[in-house]
Amino acid sequence: MPPILEHATPPTDPPAVRIEGLRRSFRAGKREVVALAAITATAARGAVTGLIGPDGAGKTTLMRLIAGLLRPDAGRIAVLGVDVARDPLAVQGRIGYMPQRFGLYEDLTVAENLDLYADLQGVPVPARPTRYGELLHMTGLAPFTSRMAGRLSGGMKQKLGLACTLVQPPELLLLDEPTVGVDPLSRRELWQIIDHLTRDARMSVLFSTAYLDEAERCSAVLLLHEGRLLGAGPPGEFSAAMAGRCFLATASLGRRPLQARLAAAPGVIDALVEGRGVRLVTAAAPPAALGADLPGFRMIPIPPRFEDGFVARLRAERAERAAVPTGPPSGSGKPPRAGGAAEEVITVSRLTRRFGAFVAVDEVSFTVARGEIFGLLGANGAGKSTTFRMLCGLLPPTSGSLRVAGFDLRRAAAPARARIGYMAQKFSLYGDLTLAQNLRFFASAYGLSGPRGRARILWAETEFALGPYRAATARDLPLGFKQRLALACALMHEPEILFLDEPTSGVDPLARREFWTRINALADAGVTVLVTTHFMEEAEYCDRLVIMAQGRVLAAGAPAAIKSLAVGAATPDPTMEEAFIAVIAAAEARARAA
Repeated sequence: MPPILEHATPPTDPPAVRIEGLRRSFRAGKREVVALAAITATAARGAVTGLIGPDGAGKTTLMRLIAGLLRPDAGRIAVLGVDVARDPLAVQGRIGYMPQRFGLYEDLTVAENLDLYADLQGVPVPARPTRYGELLHMTGLAPFTSRMAGRLSGGMKQKLGLACTLVQPPELLLLDEPTVGVDPLSRRELWQIIDHLTRDARMSVLFSTAYLDEAERCSAVLLLHEGRLLGAGPPGEFSAAMAGRCFLATASLGRRPLQARLAAAPGVIDALVEGRGVRLVTAAAPPAALGADLPGFRMIPIPPRFEDGFVARLRAERAERAAVPTGPPSGSGKPPRAGGAAEEVITVSRLTRRFGAFVAVDEVSFTVARGEIFGLLGANGAGKSTTFRMLCGLLPPTSGSLRVAGFDLRRAAAPARARIGYMAQKFSLYGDLTLAQNLRFFASAYGLSGPRGRARILWAETEFALGPYRAATARDLPLGFKQRLALACALMHEPEILFLDEPTSGVDPLARREFWTRINALADAGVTVLVTTHFMEEAEYCDRLVIMAQGRVLAAGAPAAIKSLAVGAATPDPTMEEAFIAVIAAAEARARAA
């Protein structure tokens, strides 16, 4: 890969970013929302510093303050030794800033986007061919210069956004959640580019993300939550504090029941389904009686990771653990599964969808049983969303058969939709309505009125602890409560089947754990769950899953069977992410050989 930029970085240089006593607030109606509170931190030169935290933590506000696009209420920021408040233009001339949505013009081609950014950044025309060649080689976009940006996959848009940001080589690169909503393969490719920029070009990078596993790739992290700095330092310092407190627990009962039992046990601060058992994190040394009443219970020590340290700090920040259901939510669809043959409630056979000459879904087949959690995974542009929309009755198939809850969706989509609950990837409720008004609207939309409607609204407010926010407008809710409200509305009519499209994107780790506790309880109560996710560890909750690429199913089976496809000398015990990348890479190799 050709060099992009060389920066001399003497040891006496100031840090890339120095933040002192930073505070910034916003008005939300009559309320003051503190986005950042008394932040003091530094980011080193020539390295990647991670801004780690969920949506609403203050990451984007901090990025915009560093870029001189906002002014702080109090405190000071120096970028490359320059005071941002005194000379924002000098700072902006030395940095590159890639916002969350990449800042692309979708009606322009790849080449036209590069030209536009080169014009805006004053890159001389004679210097552009060499510069474009470097960037297109680095991002792998050289074959696509004449393609409209709007027709690129999510991962390719991500790389084009980065190339546009780098048209004029910056000394400091600000990347605001560049990996949100993209698949693991695209995330890995982006990190290869970032490693090159810091290793060979000596560029300083500030990288914000809600993916906690990405913290492990950073030289140092600033851990933000609700506008406060919970910690700063090398990621290893966060995980080192958890030494001796992390275990893999197994027992004779299934993984999900084991997870539910351990999560409620005294002295346990985290319990996640992982691999063949449950990843367990304890507050201190594990209690001697832990698991004593569970048949075949075993617990082996495992190395801690960054997320363990983050969860432990969040638990310590909160006086008590967030309330989560310990059993199936009342009125949640069909009764628990009985023994015997599983009833198929979703049957997909040779499902195909074309948009003109483009085949988005190509003869996909699978079945889903009642009470099963079934995952749809795939790279960006794989056809997951198109498949999802056809399953929900929102898009007719071009060919093939599709039965949901006993109904043929080509002939009886409306009756099938009455059995379905749907939670969209983006918050899709009514932002100008209060929480209570949203609940009443969805109860009415599902034909629930009178005593029945009032009972379901009361159930939603109680089950999801929504009472304190009844009068708040939906757009002003904290992200975790937006998620709770969206799920409550999707369950209002007690559907038999629940469709979840990237349901936990951006929420904090505790909210994600609470969410999956609810989903597991619903599945145990007989509700069938179909989920798409880019969090590979969440695929562990699935009973079965499929991995798609270019409209086709590449692999199908239980998580353990999928991971077995990636077993090798370098990965004797592969993660789901490693398995996903191996399946996609093998398919690409077959396509090249064909």
